[in-house]
Amino acid sequence: MLELEHEFRVVDVHVRLEPEESRRADARTGDPETIEREMHQAGVVRSVVFPGPRDGSYLKVNNAVARMSVGRSFVAFARINGARDAGSSPGARLRNLASSREEHHTSPEDVEQYAYDDRFAGFKLHPAADGLPDEEVLEQLADVGLPVLVHGGRAFPPRAIADHLLDYEFPVIVEHFGGYPLDRELIADGITLLDRWESCYLDTSFVRFRTPLERAIMEHPDRICFGSGAPATHPDVGVMEILTLDVPEDAMRKVFSKNPSRVIPELSPSGGE
Repeated sequence: MLELEHEFRVVDVHVRLEPEESRRADARTGDPETIEREMHQAGVVRSVVFPGPRDGSYLKVNNAVARMSVGRSFVAFARINGARDAGSSPGARLRNLASSREEHHTSPEDVEQYAYDDRFAGFKLHPAADGLPDEEVLEQLADVGLPVLVHGGRAFPPRAIADHLLDYEFPVIVEHFGGYPLDRELIADGITLLDRWESCYLDTSFVRFRTPLERAIMEHPDRICFGSGAPATHPDVGVMEILTLDVPEDAMRKVFSKNPSRVIPELSPSGGE
């Protein structure tokens, strides 16, 4: 793809990095060299990166992502998991009554170690894929106060995010406006979260509808953060979607850089650029 030409400083809060060759869909998907090249083409100067899904503990792959971020324009987030079922069905609630944290699940001690390891700037949580952490882990996340990037969609919608996460005192960045994949009703619900919770932000990854993007940016200009969703989509696509919106340039600057840099200081110009 051609390099985009624009005058904005752009940072990206949503990039999956795959450190294991054997798990990549092809020779290029998710590897650091390809991601850096595509980010350069899109004019993205820094990116939050996290690993894809795994069975078992995330300790090894989190450390691998952190190592691969050294000397690059990457900011590593530690992926965490839990024993609780993220569903809202009676069966899920019943299973949660009997659930308990096992050795491969993220513990409060793990959260504390990640938080005080300067290689990690926050946490990635995908409850539908990895389970939901228990209250002790969530309380530890609140104690350390680092941002948590949460997958939002049909399997863990905005209502579930509100019920399980937003009463804790840590910044929550809801991926995909809470509507993955392309669910207009859930996207609207995600925007509504911003009316009640000041610690809640939305990332723009895979929000392909112009109207809710413009609405959210105009109604909540300080709470929307650019996320490309790379490598599943080229960052050029996400950047162009914002550039072509009918919103003021100052609002674009907030989405592209000011908002994510405020929530994740490591993305700011002083954060290592």
